[in-house]
Amino acid sequence: MRRTRVLTAVLALAAGLLAGGPPALAADAPSPAPASVSQAAGTYTWRNARIDGGGFVPGIVFNRGEADLAYARTDIGGAYRWQDSTGSWIPLLDSVGWDDWGHTGVVSIASDAVDPDRVYAAVGTYTNDWDPGNGAVMRSADRGESWRKTALPFKLGGNMPGRGMGERLAVDPHDNDVLYLGTPSGHGLWRSTDAGVTWAEVTSFPNPGNYAEDPDDESGYASDNQGVVWVTFDESTGTPGSPTRTVYVGVADKENAVYRSADAGATWERLAGQPTGYLAHKGVLDAENGRLYLAYSDTGGPYDGGSGRLYRYATATGTWTDISPAAEADTYFGFSGLTVDRQNPGTVMATAYSSWWPDTQIFRSTDSGATWTQAWRYTAYPERENRYVMDVSSSPWLTWGANPAPPEQTPKLGWMTEALEIDPFDPDRMMYGTGATIYGTEELTNWDDDASFTIRPMVRGLEETAVLDLASPPSGAPLLSALGDVGGFRHTNLDEVPSMMFTGPNFTSTTSLDFAESDPDTVVRVGHVDSGPHVAFSTDNGDDWSAGTDPAGVSGGGTVAASADGGRFVWSPEGAGVHHTTGPGASWSASEGIPAGAVVESDREDPGAFYGFKSGRFYVSRDGGATFEASPATGLPAGDSVRFKALPGTAGEIWLAGGAADGPYGLWHSTDFGETFTKVPGVDEADTVGFGKAAPGSSYRTLFTSARIDGVRGIYRSTDAGASWVRVNDDAHQWGWTGAAITGDPRVFGRVYVATNGRGVIYGDPADPGGGTGPDPSGACEVTYRTANAWGDGFQAEVRLTNTGTTAWDGWSLTWTFPDGRRITHLWNGTHTQSGTSVTVRDAGWNGAVAPGASVALGFTASGPAAEATPSAFALDGRTCTVR
Repeated sequence: MRRTRVLTAVLALAAGLLAGGPPALAADAPSPAPASVSQAAGTYTWRNARIDGGGFVPGIVFNRGEADLAYARTDIGGAYRWQDSTGSWIPLLDSVGWDDWGHTGVVSIASDAVDPDRVYAAVGTYTNDWDPGNGAVMRSADRGESWRKTALPFKLGGNMPGRGMGERLAVDPHDNDVLYLGTPSGHGLWRSTDAGVTWAEVTSFPNPGNYAEDPDDESGYASDNQGVVWVTFDESTGTPGSPTRTVYVGVADKENAVYRSADAGATWERLAGQPTGYLAHKGVLDAENGRLYLAYSDTGGPYDGGSGRLYRYATATGTWTDISPAAEADTYFGFSGLTVDRQNPGTVMATAYSSWWPDTQIFRSTDSGATWTQAWRYTAYPERENRYVMDVSSSPWLTWGANPAPPEQTPKLGWMTEALEIDPFDPDRMMYGTGATIYGTEELTNWDDDASFTIRPMVRGLEETAVLDLASPPSGAPLLSALGDVGGFRHTNLDEVPSMMFTGPNFTSTTSLDFAESDPDTVVRVGHVDSGPHVAFSTDNGDDWSAGTDPAGVSGGGTVAASADGGRFVWSPEGAGVHHTTGPGASWSASEGIPAGAVVESDREDPGAFYGFKSGRFYVSRDGGATFEASPATGLPAGDSVRFKALPGTAGEIWLAGGAADGPYGLWHSTDFGETFTKVPGVDEADTVGFGKAAPGSSYRTLFTSARIDGVRGIYRSTDAGASWVRVNDDAHQWGWTGAAITGDPRVFGRVYVATNGRGVIYGDPADPGGGTGPDPSGACEVTYRTANAWGDGFQAEVRLTNTGTTAWDGWSLTWTFPDGRRITHLWNGTHTQSGTSVTVRDAGWNGAVAPGASVALGFTASGPAAEATPSAFALDGRTCTVR
């Protein structure tokens, strides 16, 4: 469906490296401190604007010692832990900060079967100089709630070619202080004997690998040696407390792909008789029956692969058996996804990960690979018969709005299907990763009875989009997003998955979007596309779209701006110079006086004013973008790592953020159409700027920025035009690199939307909005409370709050008391705080207005027993509610 994830090496930072960041940061001379800086950690609640998925999931790992414990890794968006009680994923690496942004790329993850509280992650995004930092191994003793880190003396590549092979990181099932890590770039095999605290190279391991996707790639991306790619222990060869004797290791070497040690890693030998000409993507051992299964492809993936084989190796006799479900000449794909049913070890499954057309394929054998069945087959070509039913009602955008001709179908079974796992405790549950989501079923054994089973997204909570631009109009949908790989979405409800991404046309990545400030129904977006126009227009606030036309030479999206009244547009596309138009872009004219590649924005009050920035110079147009003049302003950032916005409601007022460590870096302010700029004191570094609703009692828009202020990186807010700043995030909520875009919500004071590079759109609300739009409901209220589900150490409940009065509420705040030992762990449709037994839930902004007779519903999960947890009383802003 989408191959553009490979461009994430260049585009994952499309709002970053190609636009000037994230830089390799160095110490900079501090500016004078502002009048006031507050590190207000913990005063905000943070959530995702739900998309559910949106990127490649190359690894899923079930713990072999505890049921329902599973982890997922992503190439740029961190790691997640499965929460079985809610059927959702919990993000584990949001604490990764700006300076270590590369550690959001997860090369491998390992869950300790001996001590299930222990989990490890090998992190690092690129092995070339796109990532300025080295890799690391992170270790947790509380299932990823907190981490300690050991730096490595080399880079790791969670977003490099071959990232779907693995797992490279493994814990010894008998001596869980012993771990192995396969590394890229010729660094070989590494081992820790103290539970991941220290690491040393296994110097006796003979082969660091030699395969590179494209040895001639001068960027170092495709030319990197993919290295040592997986480690598998034979648990039948050890005893508790002593290192496992037999260890198998896979290497990216087509002639020497598999090695074995029979003496706990002291010596190693190439497995005799092994197949050659292929890379072993996975090696999965059925120790009970002494069978090592291997999935081979002619390339490293995750996009390429034109042929492949499946083999079974008998560990006792050394016999190799080709168990491929198709003749070699009939394969047009490689094999990668590979799993064994631990309850029924003769059952094996594998994926044709690189079968892009017409669909991926999943194979299943119940006799150790002697015979196979497949997830779908042709009847009379092009018609096909599926064993499964796809239900994407929870993520309807997975159809891509497509209407393909047979044999293609929508939604697809998947693509880039390198992660495939059967739950070791439940033969009916299977999960597999794709280039856009995690799919799964809980009816898997129906396959063997020739009965249909349902495949659904099992991805809630895992948000993996790279966000390139954001907009929050003053009316209509509260959020419009421009995203890599999946184009972008119109969110009318932040807590619900939109029904579809932007279509008509679909962009592989939307690079920029804008709306007309005084006519928010007028929206424009630009982006990358395989064929067709790179620009689209909407007259209904982004709900429906029509394609524009391109000027000659356009090769990519670039940036775009809409005039304040929606009558003019200025576009700075890739491959062509800056252009302007009136109407829906049927005909573009070249703009004069501004260089190609400039970043463009519009004035939010003066419909004739547009602005641009390129290579340290600011440009101004007062004639609708036809002509620009260079501003005389000096001292601005010298490079192109700059983002700027004009203030709504005031003509000619501009805030500009950007720079680099080796030159001017910070936040600048202009009140004269960019004629002059003043550097804001105390802002050491700033990379984004945006505006939200003014604070109660203030007439000036709230400012937001991703910045380093007073030496601390974070998301900052100012309610007094930059005179003072409050850090609104905390060290647990950093999300790596946040330099692409930021915006406040013009309708909800304090709300901020943050663009991340792989963790989707994060939005935050203040725990106490402080009047204005804060809770002030009047009139009677009624509450219905229901325990919806319960398990051993937790429960799920639903609350319905009804306005039984005669006056509409403009915001609400509901309080109650829980018995000791009950604590809310996750809440939706509101924001909550809990102090001891006292719980306060406030509206989520979008559901703050409640008309007489109307209701609002919220839900939550909580720790502690459900028995006797039902609150006996509720209060709405101090007023007692009727309880039903």
